[in-house]
Amino acid sequence: MNSLFVGLLVAGVVLVIGVIAYNWLQERRARRRLGAAFGMRGSGGGERAEPGLRGSDSDSVPPSSVAIEQAAEELSEMPADGEGPDIPLPRPLSPAHAAHDAAAPDADIECVVVLRPAAPVVSAALAQASALRQAKPMRWLGRRAADLPWQGIGVAAGPWQEIAACLLLADRSGAASRGDIDAFLQAIAKVAAAVSADYAPPDAGDEAARAEELDRFCADLDVQIGLTILKSDLGQIAGTRLRGVAEAAGFRLSPAGQFEYLQEETGTVLCSLQNYKQEPFTIESLRVQTTPGIVLLIDVPRVADPVRVFDQMRLVAKRLAKTLEGVLVDDNRRPLDDAALSAIRGQVQATAAALRAAHIEPGGTRALRLFG
Repeated sequence: MNSLFVGLLVAGVVLVIGVIAYNWLQERRARRRLGAAFGMRGSGGGERAEPGLRGSDSDSVPPSSVAIEQAAEELSEMPADGEGPDIPLPRPLSPAHAAHDAAAPDADIECVVVLRPAAPVVSAALAQASALRQAKPMRWLGRRAADLPWQGIGVAAGPWQEIAACLLLADRSGAASRGDIDAFLQAIAKVAAAVSADYAPPDAGDEAARAEELDRFCADLDVQIGLTILKSDLGQIAGTRLRGVAEAAGFRLSPAGQFEYLQEETGTVLCSLQNYKQEPFTIESLRVQTTPGIVLLIDVPRVADPVRVFDQMRLVAKRLAKTLEGVLVDDNRRPLDDAALSAIRGQVQATAAALRAAHIEPGGTRALRLFG
Protein backbone atom coordinates (compact mmCIF):
# COMPACT_ATOMS: atom_id res chain seq x y z
CA MET A 1 0.00 0.00 0.00
CA ASN A 2 1.65 3.28 -1.06
CA SER A 3 2.02 6.39 1.05
CA LEU A 4 -0.87 8.29 -0.54
CA PHE A 5 -3.39 5.57 0.30
CA VAL A 6 -2.00 5.36 3.83
CA GLY A 7 -2.42 9.12 4.08
CA LEU A 8 -5.97 8.88 2.80
CA LEU A 9 -6.76 6.23 5.40
CA VAL A 10 -5.33 8.53 8.06
CA ALA A 11 -7.56 11.31 6.73
CA GLY A 12 -10.55 9.04 7.25
CA VAL A 13 -9.40 8.39 10.80
CA VAL A 14 -9.23 12.16 11.41
CA LEU A 15 -12.86 12.49 10.37
CA VAL A 16 -13.88 9.52 12.53
CA ILE A 17 -12.12 11.12 15.50
CA GLY A 18 -14.19 14.22 14.84
CA VAL A 19 -17.37 12.15 14.96
CA ILE A 20 -16.30 10.50 18.23
CA ALA A 21 -15.42 13.88 19.73
CA TYR A 22 -18.78 15.22 18.66
CA ASN A 23 -20.64 12.32 20.27
CA TRP A 24 -18.66 12.76 23.50
CA LEU A 25 -19.51 16.46 23.60
CA GLN A 26 -23.18 15.73 23.05
CA GLU A 27 -23.16 13.14 25.81
CA ARG A 28 -21.51 15.57 28.22
CA ARG A 29 -24.10 18.22 27.40
CA ALA A 30 -26.86 15.71 27.89
CA ARG A 31 -25.57 14.86 31.37
CA ARG A 32 -25.51 18.52 32.23
CA ARG A 33 -29.17 18.70 31.20
CA LEU A 34 -30.07 16.14 33.90
CA GLY A 35 -30.24 13.13 31.66
CA ALA A 36 -32.19 14.66 28.76
CA ALA A 37 -32.32 12.35 25.75
CA PHE A 38 -29.30 12.42 23.43
CA GLY A 39 -30.25 14.12 20.12
CA MET A 40 -28.90 12.65 16.90
CA ARG A 41 -28.06 15.29 14.31
CA GLY A 42 -30.29 15.23 11.30
CA SER A 43 -32.94 12.96 12.82
CA GLY A 44 -36.07 13.86 14.71
CA GLY A 45 -37.54 17.32 14.87
CA GLY A 46 -34.62 19.21 16.41
CA GLU A 47 -33.33 22.26 14.54
CA ARG A 48 -29.78 22.18 13.24
CA ALA A 49 -27.55 24.48 11.18
CA GLU A 50 -27.70 23.32 7.57
CA PRO A 51 -24.22 23.20 6.12
CA GLY A 52 -24.99 24.45 2.63
CA LEU A 53 -22.66 21.65 1.55
CA ARG A 54 -22.54 20.43 -2.04
CA GLY A 55 -20.66 17.57 -3.61
CA SER A 56 -19.05 17.68 -7.02
CA ASP A 57 -22.58 17.25 -8.31
CA SER A 58 -24.36 20.42 -7.17
CA ASP A 59 -27.57 18.51 -6.42
CA SER A 60 -26.04 15.97 -4.07
CA VAL A 61 -24.13 15.85 -0.80
CA PRO A 62 -21.06 13.59 -0.64
CA PRO A 63 -21.14 10.76 1.88
CA SER A 64 -18.41 12.42 3.92
CA SER A 65 -20.42 15.59 4.56
CA VAL A 66 -22.10 14.19 7.66
CA ALA A 67 -18.78 13.21 9.21
CA ILE A 68 -17.28 16.59 8.38
CA GLU A 69 -20.35 18.36 9.73
CA GLN A 70 -20.12 16.45 12.99
CA ALA A 71 -16.39 17.01 13.30
CA ALA A 72 -17.08 20.75 12.99
CA GLU A 73 -19.89 20.90 15.58
CA GLU A 74 -17.85 22.67 18.24
CA LEU A 75 -16.93 25.41 15.76
CA SER A 76 -20.58 26.42 15.52
CA GLU A 77 -20.26 28.01 18.96
CA MET A 78 -16.99 29.83 18.24
CA PRO A 79 -16.42 33.31 16.79
CA ALA A 80 -15.70 33.57 13.08
CA ASP A 81 -11.99 33.87 13.66
CA GLY A 82 -11.75 30.80 15.90
CA GLU A 83 -9.00 28.33 15.26
CA GLY A 84 -11.18 25.24 15.55
CA PRO A 85 -11.06 22.18 17.79
CA ASP A 86 -7.74 21.00 19.10
CA ILE A 87 -7.73 17.66 17.26
CA PRO A 88 -4.14 16.52 16.69
CA LEU A 89 -3.41 15.67 13.07
CA PRO A 90 -1.11 12.76 12.18
CA ARG A 91 2.47 13.45 11.24
CA PRO A 92 3.25 13.36 7.52
CA LEU A 93 3.94 9.76 6.58
CA SER A 94 6.50 10.68 3.97
CA PRO A 95 8.49 13.94 4.15
CA ALA A 96 9.18 13.54 0.44
CA HIS A 97 5.55 14.35 -0.30
CA ALA A 98 5.85 17.81 1.22
CA ALA A 99 8.61 18.70 -1.24
CA HIS A 100 7.19 16.69 -4.15
CA ASP A 101 8.39 17.97 -7.51
CA ALA A 102 5.24 18.82 -9.45
CA ALA A 103 6.99 18.02 -12.75
CA ALA A 104 8.08 14.53 -11.68
CA PRO A 105 6.00 11.38 -12.19
CA ASP A 106 3.58 10.88 -9.30
CA ALA A 107 3.31 7.12 -8.89
CA ASP A 108 0.76 7.51 -6.08
CA ILE A 109 -1.89 8.92 -8.41
CA GLU A 110 -0.61 8.02 -11.88
CA CYS A 111 0.12 4.86 -13.81
CA VAL A 112 3.78 5.50 -14.60
CA VAL A 113 5.79 3.65 -17.25
CA VAL A 114 9.48 4.57 -17.63
CA LEU A 115 11.13 3.99 -21.02
CA ARG A 116 14.90 3.74 -21.38
CA PRO A 117 15.81 4.12 -25.06
CA ALA A 118 18.98 2.56 -26.45
CA ALA A 119 20.14 6.05 -27.47
CA PRO A 120 18.96 9.48 -26.23
CA VAL A 121 15.79 10.65 -27.97
CA VAL A 122 14.90 14.24 -28.89
CA SER A 123 11.41 15.62 -28.33
CA ALA A 124 10.72 15.82 -32.07
CA ALA A 125 10.94 12.03 -32.28
CA LEU A 126 8.15 11.80 -29.71
CA ALA A 127 5.81 14.31 -31.32
CA GLN A 128 3.35 11.62 -32.38
CA ALA A 129 3.40 10.05 -28.94
CA SER A 130 2.80 13.41 -27.26
CA ALA A 131 -0.29 13.86 -29.42
CA LEU A 132 -1.87 10.63 -28.16
CA ARG A 133 -5.20 11.12 -26.40
CA GLN A 134 -6.35 8.85 -23.61
CA ALA A 135 -9.50 8.62 -21.52
CA LYS A 136 -7.65 10.25 -18.60
CA PRO A 137 -5.12 13.09 -18.59
CA MET A 138 -1.71 11.89 -19.70
CA ARG A 139 1.76 13.43 -19.38
CA TRP A 140 5.02 12.73 -21.18
CA LEU A 141 8.13 13.59 -19.18
CA GLY A 142 11.82 13.21 -19.86
CA ARG A 143 15.17 13.71 -18.22
CA ARG A 144 18.60 14.00 -19.75
CA ALA A 145 20.23 11.82 -17.10
CA ALA A 146 19.11 9.76 -14.12
CA ASP A 147 20.34 12.41 -11.66
CA LEU A 148 18.70 15.36 -13.44
CA PRO A 149 15.14 16.65 -12.90
CA TRP A 150 12.18 15.58 -14.99
CA GLN A 151 10.87 18.03 -17.60
CA GLY A 152 7.81 18.12 -19.79
CA ILE A 153 8.50 16.78 -23.25
CA GLY A 154 7.59 19.55 -25.62
CA VAL A 155 8.62 22.16 -23.07
CA ALA A 156 12.27 21.25 -23.57
CA ALA A 157 13.95 19.62 -26.56
CA GLY A 158 16.00 16.92 -24.87
CA PRO A 159 17.71 14.65 -25.73
CA TRP A 160 16.18 12.29 -23.20
CA GLN A 161 17.89 9.30 -21.65
CA GLU A 162 14.71 8.40 -19.75
CA ILE A 163 11.09 8.96 -20.73
CA ALA A 164 8.10 8.64 -18.43
CA ALA A 165 4.54 8.17 -19.63
CA CYS A 166 2.07 9.06 -16.85
CA LEU A 167 -1.68 8.37 -16.92
CA LEU A 168 -3.84 9.88 -14.16
CA LEU A 169 -5.66 7.09 -12.34
CA ALA A 170 -8.70 9.06 -11.16
CA ASP A 171 -10.36 12.45 -11.38
CA ARG A 172 -13.87 13.81 -10.93
CA SER A 173 -15.14 11.85 -13.91
CA GLY A 174 -14.24 8.62 -12.11
CA ALA A 175 -11.51 6.01 -12.06
CA ALA A 176 -9.48 4.87 -15.04
CA SER A 177 -10.99 1.58 -16.18
CA ARG A 178 -9.20 -1.63 -17.08
CA GLY A 179 -9.89 -0.79 -20.73
CA ASP A 180 -8.40 2.71 -20.32
CA ILE A 181 -5.22 1.27 -18.83
CA ASP A 182 -4.97 -1.46 -21.48
CA ALA A 183 -5.23 1.21 -24.20
CA PHE A 184 -2.56 3.28 -22.47
CA LEU A 185 -0.16 0.35 -22.20
CA GLN A 186 -0.73 -0.60 -25.82
CA ALA A 187 0.16 2.94 -26.88
CA ILE A 188 3.29 2.82 -24.75
CA ALA A 189 4.34 -0.45 -26.37
CA LYS A 190 4.21 1.19 -29.81
CA VAL A 191 6.27 4.17 -28.63
CA ALA A 192 8.83 1.87 -27.01
CA ALA A 193 9.20 -0.09 -30.24
CA ALA A 194 9.60 3.13 -32.24
CA VAL A 195 12.46 4.45 -30.08
CA SER A 196 14.01 1.05 -29.23
CA ALA A 197 13.37 1.46 -25.51
CA ASP A 198 13.34 -1.04 -22.69
CA TYR A 199 10.52 -0.81 -20.18
CA ALA A 200 8.66 -2.87 -17.60
CA PRO A 201 4.88 -2.48 -17.98
CA PRO A 202 2.77 -2.73 -14.83
CA ASP A 203 -0.09 -5.21 -14.53
CA ALA A 204 -3.21 -3.58 -15.97
CA GLY A 205 -5.51 -5.29 -13.47
CA ASP A 206 -3.46 -4.04 -10.52
CA GLU A 207 -3.45 -0.51 -11.90
CA ALA A 208 -7.22 -0.60 -12.43
CA ALA A 209 -7.67 -1.74 -8.83
CA ARG A 210 -5.45 1.12 -7.65
CA ALA A 211 -7.55 3.54 -9.69
CA GLU A 212 -10.78 2.34 -8.09
CA GLU A 213 -9.29 2.60 -4.60
CA LEU A 214 -7.98 6.10 -5.25
CA ASP A 215 -11.32 7.20 -6.66
CA ARG A 216 -13.21 5.93 -3.60
CA PHE A 217 -10.92 7.73 -1.18
CA CYS A 218 -11.01 10.99 -3.12
CA ALA A 219 -14.81 10.93 -3.29
CA ASP A 220 -14.91 11.36 0.48
CA LEU A 221 -12.68 14.44 0.26
CA ASP A 222 -14.45 16.04 -2.70
CA VAL A 223 -16.35 18.88 -1.04
CA GLN A 224 -17.81 22.12 -2.35
CA ILE A 225 -19.38 24.71 -0.06
CA GLY A 226 -22.24 26.94 -1.20
CA LEU A 227 -23.90 30.00 0.34
CA THR A 228 -27.28 30.93 -1.13
CA ILE A 229 -28.77 34.42 -1.35
CA LEU A 230 -32.50 34.64 -2.11
CA LYS A 231 -34.41 37.79 -2.88
CA SER A 232 -36.55 38.95 0.03
CA ASP A 233 -40.32 38.39 -0.12
CA LEU A 234 -39.95 35.86 -2.97
CA GLY A 235 -38.97 38.65 -5.35
CA GLN A 236 -36.64 38.54 -8.35
CA ILE A 237 -33.20 40.00 -8.99
CA ALA A 238 -32.87 41.74 -12.36
CA GLY A 239 -30.01 40.40 -14.44
CA THR A 240 -28.68 43.86 -15.23
CA ARG A 241 -28.66 44.70 -11.53
CA LEU A 242 -26.94 41.43 -10.66
CA ARG A 243 -24.23 41.92 -13.26
CA GLY A 244 -23.46 45.42 -12.03
CA VAL A 245 -23.28 44.34 -8.40
CA ALA A 246 -21.20 41.22 -9.16
CA GLU A 247 -18.67 43.12 -11.26
CA ALA A 248 -18.41 45.85 -8.64
CA ALA A 249 -17.54 43.11 -6.13
CA GLY A 250 -14.71 41.88 -8.37
CA PHE A 251 -16.45 38.98 -10.18
CA ARG A 252 -16.18 38.51 -13.93
CA LEU A 253 -18.55 36.56 -16.16
CA SER A 254 -16.90 33.41 -17.56
CA PRO A 255 -17.72 31.34 -20.67
CA ALA A 256 -18.94 28.63 -18.27
CA GLY A 257 -22.02 30.75 -17.51
CA GLN A 258 -21.06 31.87 -14.03
CA PHE A 259 -19.30 34.81 -12.44
CA GLU A 260 -15.83 34.03 -11.08
CA TYR A 261 -13.57 35.73 -8.58
CA LEU A 262 -9.96 35.10 -9.58
CA GLN A 263 -6.68 35.28 -7.73
CA GLU A 264 -4.79 37.99 -9.56
CA GLU A 265 -1.35 36.36 -9.43
CA THR A 266 -2.33 32.92 -10.71
CA GLY A 267 -5.74 33.32 -12.34
CA THR A 268 -7.09 30.55 -10.08
CA VAL A 269 -10.83 30.62 -9.41
CA LEU A 270 -11.30 31.33 -5.70
CA CYS A 271 -15.07 31.63 -5.69
CA SER A 272 -17.88 31.39 -8.23
CA LEU A 273 -21.28 33.08 -8.33
CA GLN A 274 -23.93 30.92 -9.97
CA ASN A 275 -27.58 31.23 -10.87
CA TYR A 276 -29.92 29.77 -8.25
CA LYS A 277 -32.09 28.48 -11.10
CA GLN A 278 -29.10 26.45 -12.40
CA GLU A 279 -29.31 28.19 -15.75
CA PRO A 280 -26.08 29.67 -17.13
CA PHE A 281 -25.60 33.42 -17.21
CA THR A 282 -24.70 35.09 -20.50
CA ILE A 283 -24.28 38.74 -21.38
CA GLU A 284 -27.41 38.50 -23.55
CA SER A 285 -29.57 36.66 -21.03
CA LEU A 286 -28.64 39.01 -18.19
CA ARG A 287 -30.18 41.90 -20.12
CA VAL A 288 -33.65 40.34 -19.88
CA GLN A 289 -33.30 37.64 -17.24
CA THR A 290 -34.39 37.68 -13.62
CA THR A 291 -33.53 35.17 -10.92
CA PRO A 292 -34.82 34.50 -7.41
CA GLY A 293 -31.30 34.18 -6.09
CA ILE A 294 -27.65 33.31 -6.47
CA VAL A 295 -25.23 30.75 -5.01
CA LEU A 296 -21.66 31.56 -4.00
CA LEU A 297 -19.48 28.46 -4.21
CA ILE A 298 -15.94 27.46 -3.28
CA ASP A 299 -14.34 24.22 -4.44
CA VAL A 300 -12.43 23.25 -1.28
CA PRO A 301 -9.79 20.88 -2.78
CA ARG A 302 -8.97 23.31 -5.60
CA VAL A 303 -8.26 26.49 -3.62
CA ALA A 304 -5.18 27.25 -1.55
CA ASP A 305 -5.98 28.14 2.07
CA PRO A 306 -9.69 27.20 1.86
CA VAL A 307 -10.54 28.65 5.30
CA ARG A 308 -9.28 32.10 4.33
CA VAL A 309 -11.16 31.92 1.03
CA PHE A 310 -14.35 30.92 2.86
CA ASP A 311 -13.95 33.88 5.21
CA GLN A 312 -13.69 36.17 2.19
CA MET A 313 -16.70 34.53 0.55
CA ARG A 314 -18.75 34.93 3.73
CA LEU A 315 -18.04 38.66 3.83
CA VAL A 316 -18.88 39.03 0.14
CA ALA A 317 -22.10 37.05 0.64
CA LYS A 318 -23.24 39.34 3.46
CA ARG A 319 -22.49 42.45 1.40
CA LEU A 320 -24.27 41.08 -1.67
CA ALA A 321 -27.29 40.09 0.41
CA LYS A 322 -27.56 43.62 1.75
CA THR A 323 -27.01 45.27 -1.64
CA LEU A 324 -29.49 42.99 -3.45
CA GLU A 325 -32.01 43.17 -0.58
CA GLY A 326 -31.79 39.44 -0.19
CA VAL A 327 -31.45 36.90 2.60
CA LEU A 328 -28.56 34.50 3.20
CA VAL A 329 -30.18 31.07 3.60
CA ASP A 330 -29.36 27.37 3.89
CA ASP A 331 -30.48 24.63 1.50
CA ASN A 332 -33.89 24.57 3.23
CA ARG A 333 -34.38 28.34 2.76
CA ARG A 334 -33.83 29.04 6.44
CA PRO A 335 -31.79 32.19 7.28
CA LEU A 336 -28.13 31.55 8.13
CA ASP A 337 -26.90 33.28 11.29
CA ASP A 338 -23.29 33.72 12.40
CA ALA A 339 -23.34 30.48 14.41
CA ALA A 340 -24.43 28.52 11.34
CA LEU A 341 -21.78 30.22 9.20
CA SER A 342 -19.14 29.33 11.78
CA ALA A 343 -20.26 25.69 11.60
CA ILE A 344 -19.86 25.76 7.83
CA ARG A 345 -16.42 27.30 8.31
CA GLY A 346 -15.62 24.32 10.50
CA GLN A 347 -16.54 21.98 7.67
CA VAL A 348 -14.11 23.79 5.40
CA GLN A 349 -11.43 23.58 8.07
CA ALA A 350 -12.01 19.85 8.67
CA THR A 351 -11.94 19.08 4.94
CA ALA A 352 -8.72 21.03 4.41
CA ALA A 353 -7.12 19.18 7.35
CA ALA A 354 -8.21 15.81 5.95
CA LEU A 355 -6.77 16.66 2.53
CA ARG A 356 -3.44 17.66 4.05
CA ALA A 357 -3.37 14.51 6.17
CA ALA A 358 -3.68 12.59 2.89
CA HIS A 359 -0.73 14.56 1.42
CA ILE A 360 -3.07 16.45 -0.91
CA GLU A 361 -2.41 20.15 -0.40
CA PRO A 362 -5.57 22.16 -1.22
CA GLY A 363 -4.96 24.13 -4.39
CA GLY A 364 -1.72 22.23 -5.05
CA THR A 365 -0.70 20.33 -8.16
CA ARG A 366 -1.87 16.96 -6.84
CA ALA A 367 -5.27 18.36 -5.78
CA LEU A 368 -5.80 20.07 -9.13
CA ARG A 369 -5.12 16.79 -10.92
CA LEU A 370 -7.33 14.62 -8.72
CA PHE A 371 -10.22 17.07 -8.48
CA GLY A 372 -10.21 18.32 -12.06
